[in-house]
Amino acid sequence: MSVHINTITFNGLDVLDVDLQVQISSGLPNFIIVGLPDKAIAESRERIRAALHAIGQDIPAKRIVINLAPAGLFKEGSHFDLPIALALLAVMGLIPPEKLKSYIVLGELSLDGSVLPVNGVLPVALHALRHKLGLICPDSQGGEAVWAGLSDVIAAPDLLTLINHLNGGQPLPVPEPLLAGPKRHLLDMAEVKGQETAKRALEVAAAGGHNLLMVGPPGAGKSMLAARLPTILPPLTTAEALETSMIQSIAGELKDSRICLERPFRDPHHSASTPSLVGGGRRGLPGEISLAHNGVLFLDELPEFNRSTLEALRQPLENGTITISRVNAHTSYPAAFQVIAAMNPCRCGHLGNPGLECSRAPKCAEEYQAKISGPLLDRIDIHIDVPAVSPWELSGTRTGESSAVIRARVINARRLQAKRFAALGRPDLKTNSQLRGKLLEQAAALEPGAEKLLIGFAGQNQLSARAYHRTLRLARTIADLQNESNISTMHIAEALSYRRKLASHSQ
Repeated sequence: MSVHINTITFNGLDVLDVDLQVQISSGLPNFIIVGLPDKAIAESRERIRAALHAIGQDIPAKRIVINLAPAGLFKEGSHFDLPIALALLAVMGLIPPEKLKSYIVLGELSLDGSVLPVNGVLPVALHALRHKLGLICPDSQGGEAVWAGLSDVIAAPDLLTLINHLNGGQPLPVPEPLLAGPKRHLLDMAEVKGQETAKRALEVAAAGGHNLLMVGPPGAGKSMLAARLPTILPPLTTAEALETSMIQSIAGELKDSRICLERPFRDPHHSASTPSLVGGGRRGLPGEISLAHNGVLFLDELPEFNRSTLEALRQPLENGTITISRVNAHTSYPAAFQVIAAMNPCRCGHLGNPGLECSRAPKCAEEYQAKISGPLLDRIDIHIDVPAVSPWELSGTRTGESSAVIRARVINARRLQAKRFAALGRPDLKTNSQLRGKLLEQAAALEPGAEKLLIGFAGQNQLSARAYHRTLRLARTIADLQNESNISTMHIAEALSYRRKLASHSQ
């Protein structure tokens, strides 16, 4: 007798169907799993033996063959435990096989029969919804599956309870969708003394999704400013939350299986390897740039990152996706993230301060800043100096605007952008930073004086085409923050002010 169970495997965010077949026949006792399983699947035999023994059942002393079809597709992950166990129970006549035909099954088994959480339940639930199937998953992840819109979800706490449910003896409750509550920010922009230019630049970056580089001495407040960026960003839309949560689910970073509407903020250490940043490894998991999708990637001490690691950011910054190529597979992940970077002007950090700078200045600054390539810098819209804060500003009682006030302006600017994109027939766009080519020209709406100023500056300073369009996008965002439909000379002038010339690069 043989039984078929629907389960899955992953290729990035793509969910691939696997037909799990179990056959028990006469012969020497053996338990074989075929179909290119990985080590985790091969070890599932012992977990399944122990889990079945915990509920008073033993695997028949016969020849048991588990086939994972298609046989040429590599499978990996511990989520095959539960479908294999259910298939064996169906063959043994303990549960009706026909009740399993309309479900996709995934889950890891503990030795005591408990069903443990696994990665990727949210994308599997969406896959099941598209194919009009139900889902059997771990109890702790039932809310994640229901949030995807799937109604037929069986969230099993353990193997015995699941058997009783399938046999109609003890129905399991329908899980509730889980949504994380609003994050309580302990930080606020009002806490930042001075740095008004930097705070304004951060507001423009948040409103238009622009990349930003802060350059200043140690202790000037660069990391402090970046840490407060999430407090002024608008919440994720439902569609964005779904995209972001799918990546977190695959990576196993969806906390308590709750969907969060806060934008992700990732701040990897400068010792991070290329695979950890862009994704990869043996299993082709998403990296920091994909986990920052629809959010922010903060790169502190930018020149200290490995040069090849930084160069790997260039393509996803332009395309919004990353493709990880390996011998056995090509995996793609979305990576529409916003870069906020911070760096010292030189290795000692005190370039331009006669009392503190080292004896090798300005040569050391040129060597230090040369670690960042021109093409990468050209993809960063805003370059600003963050000078040291004076003792008078630190000791003063004057406070700036709160994060709530700035966030309201950012949300309003993004609302104007969404309305404009819809009018231009591109509702898929989210921020001005995504404007390109003819679409940018249609959205720009330059006043005659503003156009003359921009053309004159571009000719005099030999701006590249990318730098010219970058200035236009910035000016468009500045105008949106001021609720104005046309770009004036004032908006162009502010956009041009966010152009800092590094010691080793002419921008």
